[in-house]
Amino acid sequence: MAGNLSTPGAGVGARLFAVLAAFDATHRALTLTELSGRAALPLSTTHRLAAELVELGGLDRRGDRYVIGRRLWDIGLLAPVQTELRHVAAPFLQDLYAATHATVHLAERDGTAAVYLDRISGNASVPVVSRVGGRLPLYATGVGKVLLAWAPESVQREVLGSLERITPYTVTQPGRLAEQLARARRDGYAETVEEMSPGACSVAVPVHLTGGAGSRSSVVAALGLVVPDLRRVRPRLVAALRVAAAGITRSLSTSD
Repeated sequence: MAGNLSTPGAGVGARLFAVLAAFDATHRALTLTELSGRAALPLSTTHRLAAELVELGGLDRRGDRYVIGRRLWDIGLLAPVQTELRHVAAPFLQDLYAATHATVHLAERDGTAAVYLDRISGNASVPVVSRVGGRLPLYATGVGKVLLAWAPESVQREVLGSLERITPYTVTQPGRLAEQLARARRDGYAETVEEMSPGACSVAVPVHLTGGAGSRSSVVAALGLVVPDLRRVRPRLVAALRVAAAGITRSLSTSD
């Protein structure tokens, strides 16, 4: 993954970043050997760097595996875009929860994963696997499908080329998913039915930057709701999401 980082000229910072970058949405827990291989570093070097990162809170050790530490998430939240977005969106997420009592999600895209920036748990006993700071596949979640629908075509091709079944209802046919993404761009929302976890359905809308609702690059986040069933409540939930998303857009524009 990391080229010639094992050579003497490679900086310590580059090696540390190689260790951290070895983790992704499908490699969340790695043994030392796996970490060494994905970071393209000698085992002894990886062991030393991983130990330092554990001590600093950048990594956590669980048995014989390493995972990303909470400290990295805390630092990541200081990034201007995420900090402003979460701050601006917070009251609208609260309004959505008050109006629907459903689980509310705010997410952004990072590569081929949806990163959950915020979440409010709903009252209904719906199985929800998301967590703040966690990552889930774009193609199997409501917020993820929205982010994928407005993602660059290169990202869409990568995702469509590696669809894995998560539940019996996960859409794994590239053609069918492509149709859903086109429909999401046309209708302004996306939905899932038990694709990420049984018993959980989701619907989501994009959060645009001001004046760019028709552009792929204008989507900065996705706002979603998770409920047991969408059949009778879809129009009401979509309407509520659109109002909240428009409010976030307006607030982002006035905070510049």
